[in-house]
Amino acid sequence: MKPVTDRYSRQILFSGIGPEGQEKIQNSRVVLIGCGALGTVSAELLVRAGVGRLQLIDRDFVEESNLQRQSLFTEADARSAIPKAVAAEKALRSINSLVDISGIVQDLTVENIEDLCRESDIIVDGTDNFETRYLINDFSVKRGVSWVYGACVGSYGTAFLVRPGATSCLQCLFPEPPPLGSVETCNTAGVLGSVVHAVASFQVAQVLKILVGQTPGERVLKVDVWEDHWQLISA
Repeated sequence: MKPVTDRYSRQILFSGIGPEGQEKIQNSRVVLIGCGALGTVSAELLVRAGVGRLQLIDRDFVEESNLQRQSLFTEADARSAIPKAVAAEKALRSINSLVDISGIVQDLTVENIEDLCRESDIIVDGTDNFETRYLINDFSVKRGVSWVYGACVGSYGTAFLVRPGATSCLQCLFPEPPPLGSVETCNTAGVLGSVVHAVASFQVAQVLKILVGQTPGERVLKVDVWEDHWQLISA
């Protein structure tokens, strides 16, 4: 059997990670909220990177319309209407059996967020609503746990890292959620798979930086893959 380090050899060769960074990644605990488009792509990247423990939280079931952009699911999953967290866990285990993966079929609520997220080193946002994001943000600020925001609609996406006490939080940037029905959603404007991968890649890069001990500055990614527009705003 090849040494475990062979699996991550190309990642270890990257100067930003190295052997010590890889060890930290393999000892990490990541919670991912939402197994939709951003969630499935982020989960796959994290598992391939070798995070120690990945906890997936989602209440929904796989549908045929998900298959265009939600990378872990299959036609069989959609036909059987399997819970997304269950289907994602199964797919991820087949990618990397060294990672401790658990899929939890639940909503994230005020009542359960402490139990589900208290042991996390960082939280990844794969949700599609501001209510849950504000809940994550409140927990993050209260517990001092970093989290990575991400959102996509149409060909546009945005993402940023929240480091409590060091960067702006979600409520700093958006004191109030947008009025109901005032912003486009994937159900009204659609979404391209390519922008999902762009935003999820940025999210996972921020996660890895935190896990290896870096302290990234305040950056907001704005990207429109159809209009060929990429912008990284620094605080």
